[in-house]
Amino acid sequence: MPPYPLILAIGDSLVAGYGLATDDGFATQLERRLRAVHPAATVINAGRSGDTTADVRHRLPSVMSRLTSRPDLAIVQVGPNDVLRQVPPATTRAGLDAILVELGRCDIPVLLTTVAPPPILHDRARHHLGIHEELAARHGATCRDFFPAGILGRADMVLADRIHPNAAAIHLVVDAMLPTVLRMLDDG
Repeated sequence: MPPYPLILAIGDSLVAGYGLATDDGFATQLERRLRAVHPAATVINAGRSGDTTADVRHRLPSVMSRLTSRPDLAIVQVGPNDVLRQVPPATTRAGLDAILVELGRCDIPVLLTTVAPPPILHDRARHHLGIHEELAARHGATCRDFFPAGILGRADMVLADRIHPNAAAIHLVVDAMLPTVLRMLDDG
């Protein structure tokens, strides 16, 4: 019997755990917390640092083909690198739409996360704002912020690069996201 729940976490460095020990990364912390409720919970870390929406779109079929059973939930975190690399919003929208279509075709519920741009990038990001929410609504996905309020911009919540979250920040991310994940699993 496959583990329940099986969650696919796919996306960029926030999923991959850039700069963190494996035990401190998003997927491992989420799995640990889920096991308090579901002892067989498994969270697959399919994150890759630097990925854009197009990268995740191209990797998704390969990731899915390596799974031995259908995930009960997919958590998709992608988009900040599109803004940083000045990917046209239409390209981001098309890539994210294709990801949601593919996961929907596989009948996998999706938790789509977003990251608010820091003030210094707000102008660059303005045409990307709302894409995730729009597509989540169109595809019946759940959309929420990756970071809970009060985390972004805090010096004590980032690694030495002053960009990526540290283990304490990821702990707070998991705390805030866990009720949504559990609700989605109960509804599924």
